[in-house]
This record gives sequence, C-alpha cells and structure tokens, in this order.
Amino acid sequence: MDGSYRGRLAPSPTGYLHLGHARTFWIAQQRAEAAGGALILRDDDLDRARCRPEFVAAMIEDMQWFGLRWSEGPYHQSERMTLYIAAFERLRARGLIYPCTCSRQDVLRALSAPHEGEDEPLYPGTCQDCSPDRAREGVNWRFRVPEGETISFTDGALGLHTEIAGRDFGDFLIWRKDDQPSYQLACTVDDDDLRITEVVRGADLLTSTCRQLLLYRTLGYKAPAFFHCPLVTDADGVRLAKRHDALSLRTLREQGRSPGELRGGASSG
Repeated sequence: MDGSYRGRLAPSPTGYLHLGHARTFWIAQQRAEAAGGALILRDDDLDRARCRPEFVAAMIEDMQWFGLRWSEGPYHQSERMTLYIAAFERLRARGLIYPCTCSRQDVLRALSAPHEGEDEPLYPGTCQDCSPDRAREGVNWRFRVPEGETISFTDGALGLHTEIAGRDFGDFLIWRKDDQPSYQLACTVDDDDLRITEVVRGADLLTSTCRQLLLYRTLGYKAPAFFHCPLVTDADGVRLAKRHDALSLRTLREQGRSPGELRGGASSG
C-alpha cells in the first residue's frame, strides 16, 4: 500500500448506526491510516422508504463520537443517479440484463432447495428470455451471470475465496421496479467513480463481492482489493444487525459506554 490508497465508509441511514458496522468502519480507518491514504464517506441513501434525514444526522454524529474521521464526503447516492442510469444502459445495450416480473415469493416457490437466509435467493431463470426493449422503471432487472464460471479473489483477511456463478449465486438484481439501482450496481459504480482501491466490509458480503466482480469486469472497471471483517455475533454465534437496537451506538452511548471500550478487538490484523 502507498499514498494512493483510497478506502471508504459506506453507512446506510435506515436506522441508528450499529456496533458491528462501526467496528468494520474502524478497521477501514486503521487500514487507510496505515497506508497513508484517504478515507471517503459515502451515504448509501437509496432506500427511499427507510432512509430519513434524522438518521443521516445521527449517523454523522455517532461516527464522529466513535472516533471515525474521513477526508472526503459525504457523497450521497441519491444525488448520483445519472451515473447509475448510464451504467444500466451500457449493460442493456450489450444484452447482459433483462426485465424480471418475479416477486421474491415467486422465486422461492420455484426453488426446490432455496438458500435459507440469503440476501437474494438463487434465481431459477424464469424471465431470462424476456425482451430488454421496455421502460427501465416499473419492473425489476437482472444481470445474466456466466453459468458455471468460477469467480475467485484473494481477500485481505480471509485469503482465497471462490464461488461458482449459477450455483452459489444466480442472475441478480441490478435495478429495482421503483426505478432505483440495486446495491450491487450502485456500489460497483461508486467504488469505481470514487477511485476506491480497497473495500473493507463484513464477511456476510462475500457473495456480493463475487457478483460485483462480474460487474467490474463487464463495465470495464478495475476492481479494488477486498478485506472482509468478522461479524459481531451473540453468545450463540448469531449475527447481530440493525434490528438489535440494544447494540446501536446511540443506545450504547446512553448507557455510558466509551468509544475505546466499544472498539473492543476491532483490528485490521
């Protein structure tokens, strides 16, 4: 690593900042500092139903209280739609995406053995032959994965990670029927546009990384390095998420906990 290193923090203001995310952000900051590089703040505010201004303000305040500092941003995804639309049209022009009218329940019903707990169930290909010659909005759009191709990358924390397209993940959403880009597309476009050289995030996003590597390649982007951090879990090993309000930074602050105590063993290794 050198002074050209560019890392990022990418919280989503759909609730109060969770301890697990804050610890991941702390590792991202450590790695940026160790490299003498920059750390960019991106506000992932595309979920119009759940993102609220008060959560954005709380997010900034809680991150600063935790000791996080950034050199650029915040960049708001809601203000970057022209970039996402341009990427969408490039994919459509090449015939790599198609409209999909299936609901999540439709997909689960079509699967004989759905992947329990996945963020996106393995798509059975129901709408693969649908014509892309239609309006962008009002329907979901999926990226056509190269069936059977091995997707591999060497993670900075976990080493070699390999998945097979069509087996470990299927055709995935890149545009939603509410005329918003999916996480996969928006994240890929932003990380390229903001010149991110390393993405530090939770180990629950390993499959998302494989999906995004396909988008990096297809869109002609240079992929960043990746560093996937262990997740914060309870005593039974169950991942703790935003819905566990007791582990929001706001609640922990009110209980008198200190930033140093909450950082715990968070380390970039």
